[in-house]
Amino acid sequence: MKLLIKYGRLIDPASKTDEEFDILIADGKVMRIDKNITKDDAQLINAKDCIVVPGLVDMHVHFREPGREDIETITGGCKVAAKSGYTSVCTMPNTNPVIDNQALVRYIKKQAESGPINVYPVAAITKGSLGQELTEMGELIEGGAIAFSDDGKPVMNSTTMRRALEYSRMFNVPIITHAEDITLSGDGIMNEGNNSIFLGLKGIPREAEEIMIARDVLLTRLTKGRLHVAHVSSKGSLEIIAMAKRDTIQVTCETAPHYFSLTDDAIAEHLSMAKMNPPLRTEEDRKAIIEGLRNGVIEVIATDHAPHLHNEKMQEIAFAPFGIIGLETAVPLIITVLVKENGFSFIQAFEKVTTNPCKILGIDRGYIKEGAVADITVINPDKKITVSEDFIISRCKNTPFMGRELFGKVEYTICNGEIVYPFN
Repeated sequence: MKLLIKYGRLIDPASKTDEEFDILIADGKVMRIDKNITKDDAQLINAKDCIVVPGLVDMHVHFREPGREDIETITGGCKVAAKSGYTSVCTMPNTNPVIDNQALVRYIKKQAESGPINVYPVAAITKGSLGQELTEMGELIEGGAIAFSDDGKPVMNSTTMRRALEYSRMFNVPIITHAEDITLSGDGIMNEGNNSIFLGLKGIPREAEEIMIARDVLLTRLTKGRLHVAHVSSKGSLEIIAMAKRDTIQVTCETAPHYFSLTDDAIAEHLSMAKMNPPLRTEEDRKAIIEGLRNGVIEVIATDHAPHLHNEKMQEIAFAPFGIIGLETAVPLIITVLVKENGFSFIQAFEKVTTNPCKILGIDRGYIKEGAVADITVINPDKKITVSEDFIISRCKNTPFMGRELFGKVEYTICNGEIVYPFN
């Protein structure tokens, strides 16, 4: 298939390109980037008024397979991701069973073959994600694992975490930490503060996140391993990470769109639909997250896409599971909150979902240049969308953004040179 993208504004954070170019795609590769390309035998993609960016990369999604295929499947999740502009995703291992052996990693990769985009499995740090015995990391990498995480659960045992980080240095892969001191967070529901007191709900102090980040940073300094901190939510966490970076400790981090778009005020309105872990925090924290994205302390925006069935999520808030869907609202929130409301350039905003995650994971994607694999997303940044039941194609609709009008519509997603959205 030959494709010709014309009249679009090429935004390539890897080369700092921000200029109108045409792009010719053939045999799965970018064949030519130039002005005024003509090719009669190519399918035309009219990108007028659109930005053309590298295919988006989400290094933190939950597709629930194996174990809860009634919630989501790998192929179904990939379809949601393609519609959302993503050409590559990293699936978290907290499935049932946990992805803690090579056979299950191979299963994820096999299931993904029938999907429209690239899937990179993240394997568990510990067997069963129980925090005690390390998985066979070498075998898991050989099977296709790209990183390790017990996401959903912290590795509370410091010696176990130390050993994991030592292995991360040996294999040159990141350990993705779910930073939570469960002795502090306990059975908390939302951020501990004025809103939790007012609502009479048990709070989770920000220190539960910050203490574990501090521990893991120190263990990374000790081991010279590679640490990646998932879903950073607090100002204090960023201060610790910034300090680690100044000391040249190998620490990177991500945040999710809900942490720069919402505060714990949302709990009063949306109840369990705004329940997540770590929880939404204060306006001071939200502003700090935006500043961390601006100054580069936060390298990555990852959605932490976490589907839950309506009857499970809409229980009394104390019993409802943590997590919200995030893929389909990611681009609109990045454009609306970061670009339009906070003055980010497109390069600043989209490096967080293209070149940066690829560098951290060692994936040869996330850029647009001649000869490269053609993973490309075309977005109209000025087109309005309304988050609605019709807009969301995920079988789960658990989002606090329902009803919100936002800017940014994904028009085309091209993966490996094929149009994977709009769907045929």
